[in-house]
Amino acid sequence: MVKHVILWKLDEKLTDSEKDQVKAGIKEGLEGLAGQIPGLVDITVRTEGLPSSNVDVMLDSTFVDAESLKGYATHPKHVAVADGKVRPYTVLRSCMDYEI
Repeated sequence: MVKHVILWKLDEKLTDSEKDQVKAGIKEGLEGLAGQIPGLVDITVRTEGLPSSNVDVMLDSTFVDAESLKGYATHPKHVAVADGKVRPYTVLRSCMDYEI
């Protein structure tokens, strides 16, 4: 199994209301991929961090293996969510992939 964890910082130019809308869109879009991508075992998006957090959104996902993660990265449904709901609104992306 492979874990894929992403942390995003949203653009500071967004208002609090816009940030809430963007977070909801990211959560809906990415969690909506459950059952849509071969090898994707679990996907959860966290948008309500504690005040001590220095990022706005976290993706925590699990894949059968590294090949499944590669397939996810290029899958058209994932690319559509990333291009439409994530990339336009984020200024920082940190990733960690690891085997469990």
